[in-house]
Amino acid sequence: MRRPRKRSFTDLVNENKKQLMLDQDAMNAIEERIDARYEIKRSLDRAE
Repeated sequence: MRRPRKRSFTDLVNENKKQLMLDQDAMNAIEERIDARYEIKRSLDRAE
């Protein structure tokens, strides 16, 4: 059975930064979709 390689603190920090960037990208995409829905709803409300 192989023992998992112990990662250095720097490796862990870099992995954490990478995950935070991915999370931020996902949050930005969700925010854009919410904004787009809100804009569509506002434009429909104005048309009525």
